[in-house]
Amino acid sequence: MESVGSLPVAKVQALAAASNGLNEVPPRYLRPEAEADPVARDGDSLEIPVIDMSRLLQSESSRDESTKLNLACEQWGFFQLINHNIPNELIERMKVVIEEFFKLPLEVKEQFAQLPGSLEGYGQLFVISKDQKLDWADILYFNTQPLNQRNTRLWPTQPPTFRATLDEYSQELNKTADCLLGLIAKNLGLNSEILTDKTKEGIQSVRINYYPPCLQADKVLGFSPHSDADLLTLVLQVNQVQGLQIKNNGKWVPVKPLPGAFIVNVGDVFEIFSNGRYKSIEHRAVVSTEKERLSVAAFHSPNIDAMIGPLPELVRGSELNYMTVDHENFMKLFFSARLDGKSFLDRMKLRK
Repeated sequence: MESVGSLPVAKVQALAAASNGLNEVPPRYLRPEAEADPVARDGDSLEIPVIDMSRLLQSESSRDESTKLNLACEQWGFFQLINHNIPNELIERMKVVIEEFFKLPLEVKEQFAQLPGSLEGYGQLFVISKDQKLDWADILYFNTQPLNQRNTRLWPTQPPTFRATLDEYSQELNKTADCLLGLIAKNLGLNSEILTDKTKEGIQSVRINYYPPCLQADKVLGFSPHSDADLLTLVLQVNQVQGLQIKNNGKWVPVKPLPGAFIVNVGDVFEIFSNGRYKSIEHRAVVSTEKERLSVAAFHSPNIDAMIGPLPELVRGSELNYMTVDHENFMKLFFSARLDGKSFLDRMKLRK
């Protein structure tokens, strides 16, 4: 996948700082749809489901919690995961190293910049033309699992604990994701080995997002509307500034993260595997006028040898809804186009 890259663009953090928040946003960042699209009001009382992992793993409560998990995947495609056993001390360390990295001078951060034709490092993704609209964000993006997929040369050495913390965090998150995938497979009536064969040595990548404040926050987007291309994504809110919104019944619904929770969402691969029973959901990020927002998303995908297509066990008696392609080409297709809602997944559908 090294032949796929993203065009270099200005760092938004430096752009915003140099102009004291920017009273006038550069044209490439102006997004008319940011103002035009309807957002659910607080009174609408739309909140994504909350799943308690400890209840999923206890025999006396697992059935009820598994039913809740199944409904969350079918009806929302998103849920908040609490009591997940990832040490809070590790989560706090991860937050600290992320915040410290983005406080570094630009010339230090640029030492870990993306290289031409590569996705990993400090920069931006999905920039494929010199005139497309841009997101109000800077990112760090890495392959973190399996170990042979890592390019640690692009992992920051400042702060000094960054690499060790990311390594530990990625391993703990992998265990939780594998456990969740097994429980979801059971809800789908699958034998565990059917999914295990595809996820053994599965690929995990991490995207760390920095959204600077913007005085014209209602005219920009931190992250363009999209659905994720993986099986499951686990998102950690690093600071207290909210910004994630998901699409539900034609409106953008703001997500209010619970303290200590991960926001989990079903990705395109799971929609394809389930032949459409579970849906990946369009989501976006908005920014604040006053304070930066930081988050970290961990994407969990099948191994590089897996074929991406509907699982035969979930197609019996129904029509095939999606084509099958090899994983490498699936990811190349995803990263070689700009983000545009669920248009990528639409290209995988056999019937439009």
